[in-house]
Amino acid sequence: MKFYVLASLIVFILIISHNIRKTRRQQAEEEKNFWERERLANETRRKPLDNLDYIHIPTDDLPMHLMEEDPQVADCLSTINDLSEKPIVNLTGFTNTDLKLEYGTANITALTEYDSCYTLLAGTLQRWAELLYQAGYVQETRAILEFAVSTRTDVSAAYSLLADIYLQNGEAEKIQHLTETAETLNSLNKNVILRHLREKTSPT
Repeated sequence: MKFYVLASLIVFILIISHNIRKTRRQQAEEEKNFWERERLANETRRKPLDNLDYIHIPTDDLPMHLMEEDPQVADCLSTINDLSEKPIVNLTGFTNTDLKLEYGTANITALTEYDSCYTLLAGTLQRWAELLYQAGYVQETRAILEFAVSTRTDVSAAYSLLADIYLQNGEAEKIQHLTETAETLNSLNKNVILRHLREKTSPT
């Protein structure tokens, strides 16, 4: 009996050791690949940024003069106006290495600024929409959120609130468009958004 226990323990130790070595080899390979990609990225020459999907804020189509007296809304409006004059690009999900490989190391500062502007835009649109929704401006909220979704925001609350508005208006079929947009996201929030949208349309 002791022999079988000892044999089982030895086999267990061998399996654990094998898995540890395998994990270390994988980690070493991943690290090697990372530094090779980084080396190539740092050697990539500057490329034109003309083909980027720049986001233009349609201020004429958004409720820019609604609740201007509210300090929180006014802050959102000021941010939106400032951003409307800057280059904005949604680069969610792309690493600096990805961007350098695609557009060159010399462009990384500009690309980082474009993406920072987008992050600020997405957050501001959501805050603005929620303020108007709480005040009872449902259709105006809808306009803001539909623009946010068109930029492929990964703010899950944007999809959830817009889906609720569609349901309130008897337009449940429009949630399919939200789902299709969410499926294209390059974001860790993708599955969360899709799950929330499925819950909106699933029978209770």
